[in-house]
Amino acid sequence: MSLLEIDELRVSYPGRGFRAKPVEILHGVSLDVGHGETVGLVGESGSGKTTIGRAVLGLVRPSDGSIRYANQEIGGLQGRARRGLASEIQVVFQDPYTSLNPSMTIGDILAEPLIIHGASGRDARSRVRSLLDQVGLPADAIDRLPREFSGGQRQRVAIARALAPGPKLIVCDEPVSALDLSTQALVMDLLVDIQRETGVAYLFISHDLAVVRHISHRVAVLYRGDLVETGDAATVTSTPEHPYTERLLLAAPVADPSAQREKREKRRRLLAAKP
Repeated sequence: MSLLEIDELRVSYPGRGFRAKPVEILHGVSLDVGHGETVGLVGESGSGKTTIGRAVLGLVRPSDGSIRYANQEIGGLQGRARRGLASEIQVVFQDPYTSLNPSMTIGDILAEPLIIHGASGRDARSRVRSLLDQVGLPADAIDRLPREFSGGQRQRVAIARALAPGPKLIVCDEPVSALDLSTQALVMDLLVDIQRETGVAYLFISHDLAVVRHISHRVAVLYRGDLVETGDAATVTSTPEHPYTERLLLAAPVADPSAQREKREKRRRLLAAKP
């Protein structure tokens, strides 16, 4: 049995203007995430991938379909029932700085969810030190403010906060897209190490197929609200079957100018045809 099961998910947003019809963003998407697995959800801006993550987190209500977590329907949960899932399902957002309270120390930021879930101040402080060590931050980070850290370090803080309540699933919404390439690699390696240590599962959302290939066990490709290809990460990212997936693969730059020029020409030809 999968940890997360999404079945025929549909999400609509209100249309613009008076009496405008709702606009359907997701058109019956189905996918699942197993225990301790990373499923990469990839697509261009506007494909609906972030909407899937928001629906799993309870930030968007489905218009149809099912979202089941640990065999429990969670798509329509609200209020206290939804908050009860906070220790099970966590999130890491794209911009680590805007997701961290700039006026709170790192220690207070990480202790807050622990105290909310009943930990004493002393136990929370001890857990915070363990979390900082787990994500590779120095012990003195506990008394510092978010602005004192680099982008990569702040993302490590955000990961530590997500890990604090001991979740089984973390939704990673473009968690490395705001970072430089070397820092991206460090953060992704950290996520892989944490998964090995804790068995946490990731729904990893990204527009970058190369990033998804690095971290995922399986890949799901979303195009304009429809799932167009799924499969083993190595297969989908090396020999894609759908033209849209191939376009995403060709969009990734390479160091060789001749190879890059060839990829650019092939992508131009693909763009002339509908996926």
